[in-house]
Amino acid sequence: MSVPTVAADPSVHAPLPVLGRDVTVPLVTGGEVTYAALDYAASAPALQRVWDDVAAYAPYYGSVHRGAGYLSQLSTDLFENARRTVAEFLDCRTGDQVVFTRSTTDSLNLLAAALPDGCEVFVFETEHHASLLPWRDARVTCLDAPRSPRQAVETLERALTDRDPHGPALVCVTGASNVTGELWPVRELAAAAHAHGARIVLDAAQLAPHHAVSVTGLDVDWVAFSGHKLYAPFGSGVLAGRADWLREAEPYLAGGGASRKVTRREDGGVDVEWHDGAARHEAGSPNVIGAYSIASACKALTEAGFEALAAREERLVRVVREGLADVPEVRFLSLFGDDAPRVGVLSFVVEGWNSSHFAAALSAEYGIGVRDGLFCAHPLVRTLLGGDARAQGECGAPEAGPGEKSLNAIRVSFGAGTPDEHVERFVRAVRELVRDGARWSYRTVDGRCVPDTSA
Repeated sequence: MSVPTVAADPSVHAPLPVLGRDVTVPLVTGGEVTYAALDYAASAPALQRVWDDVAAYAPYYGSVHRGAGYLSQLSTDLFENARRTVAEFLDCRTGDQVVFTRSTTDSLNLLAAALPDGCEVFVFETEHHASLLPWRDARVTCLDAPRSPRQAVETLERALTDRDPHGPALVCVTGASNVTGELWPVRELAAAAHAHGARIVLDAAQLAPHHAVSVTGLDVDWVAFSGHKLYAPFGSGVLAGRADWLREAEPYLAGGGASRKVTRREDGGVDVEWHDGAARHEAGSPNVIGAYSIASACKALTEAGFEALAAREERLVRVVREGLADVPEVRFLSLFGDDAPRVGVLSFVVEGWNSSHFAAALSAEYGIGVRDGLFCAHPLVRTLLGGDARAQGECGAPEAGPGEKSLNAIRVSFGAGTPDEHVERFVRAVRELVRDGARWSYRTVDGRCVPDTSA
C-alpha cells in the first residue's frame, strides 16, 4: 500500500509559518534532513508571527504597573490589552478574571490553592498529571477511565450523586486527551457538574491550539492552558474564569503587585490589604512578553480560522491512520474508538519493538521527532496498554532495552504549522522500520535509547 498524500484543497490553507521549519539535523546513517517536528502535544513551535510581534516590542521593554515613564506605560497597556485579548479568545463571561501564570500546571495549582475549605475534587484517571495531581489538600475522587463519551458523563453523574450536596465540589476534566487526542464531552460534563451543585475546570492545554474554546458556550467555570502548546514561547499560561474563589483565597504568591496597601504595626509586624482582581495572584514582575506572545497567538489562530485549521488537521490524521492501516504490528491507543473525533494527537505501540527504541530510530535515521513513554499520564497509558493503572513509571523513561517489550507507547502529534511532507515521511518511516528493522544499533544510556556510536 502506498503512503497516502494530502490532496490539494483550496478550502484548506497551507500550514502557518512557524520557527524551525527549515532546521536541518544530522542522520546517524549520514547526511542531513529537514527536521520533522511531530511532538506538538509536548510543545508546539512558536508561530513566526508571534516571534515577530515579540521582537517588535522588545526595544520598548519597560516595567509594568505604576511606572511613570513612556515605556512603562506602553508595557502596562500591552500587558493589560493581552488580558483582554485572551478573554475575547476564550469568550469569557462578564466578570470573569484572566490570570497570567507560568503554564497549565501552574494554573491548576493556583486554582487548587484557592479551593474553599472542605472542597471535594472529582477527576478521571485519564488526566495529564498537571490536572491529576494538584489537588493535594482536597478530598479527591479519582474516576475510572470511561470507554465512551456517554459513559464519561454517566460515571461523573453517579459519583456526584453520592457526594455531600451541600459542600463545595470541583470537577477537573481535559478537553482533548494528550495521549489519544480524543475530544471529551465537556459541555455535557459541565451540565452534569452544575446539576449536582459542583463547579468544573477545563484543562484546555491540548484543546485550545486546535479548536475554539468558549467558556460561555461550554459553560465551564474555569479554563487553563499553556502558551508553549499554543505556538507561543515557553513560560506563560492562563487561568480564566469565575472570580469569587480566586478573590476569597489567599494570594498564590505573597509580594509586590498582589498587595494594595501594606502598613507597619506597633508590634513590629505588618498588615496587608490584598488586591481582589487578577493582580491578587500575579505577585512579582509579570511575564509581559509571555502574556503578549499568548495574545499574539490567540489573534493569529482566530484570524486563520479554527474551522480551516481543524479540517486540515483531520486530513493529516487520516493520512496517518490510513497509511498504517495495513501494518498489523501497529496498534493505535483509544478510549472512545478509532472513529472518535480527535485533535492531531495519536499514540501507538509497535509489536516487537520497545517504544523508546522505535522513537530513537525515527529520530536518528529519519530526522523525525516524536515522543515515547507514558506522556505524564501514567494511569491512562497503563490502562490503554492493558497494564495496572496503579503501576509506577517515569515520563519518557524506557523500562527495557532495545527490542524488549515495555509498558510505554509512542506519540505522534502535529498542528497548524505541520507541513504535509513531515506526516508523509513519518508514515513511510514507520512502514520501513516495521518491514526492514533499524539500520543502526542502539543502546540505553541514562534511561534513553540512543544510537550506538562506539563501533
